[in-house]
Amino acid sequence: MYEEYSRQALPTKQYRELLGSAISVFNSNNQFVIENILNIDNANFNWYDLIDRTSGRLNEPIKNTITANSNNDIAEIFKNLINKRNRIIHSFQITENNEQILRTKTKNNEQFTISETYLLEFVKDNENLSSMLHELQTQTD
Repeated sequence: MYEEYSRQALPTKQYRELLGSAISVFNSNNQFVIENILNIDNANFNWYDLIDRTSGRLNEPIKNTITANSNNDIAEIFKNLINKRNRIIHSFQITENNEQILRTKTKNNEQFTISETYLLEFVKDNENLSSMLHELQTQTD
């Protein structure tokens, strides 16, 4: 598929919408994690430092704040989402069934297609994390 703004082949509009939604909900949760860290301990952490960190570099502040005030569930879900997000971001475009779509590989060199189902599950998992973060914020306010 082509668009007037690009001569390059693109995935379908629905696939691109899901892809954009996946990135958006992850970015929202990344910020919400930072907000929860600061809500718990703004004496030892500041927004300027945390926002400049990659998502993976938030593990220690999460451990010292969120996990210390709840359990390890949020940290584990966030870590899994980071890994899935990395697979999306570090993917490569291919033609499959005469359509453009993304593929990725694991660190063990296993390749797989980033299907619409994968993206929808990613969005749903982010919704679950968001709910957990809301609940934590309510408990720590």
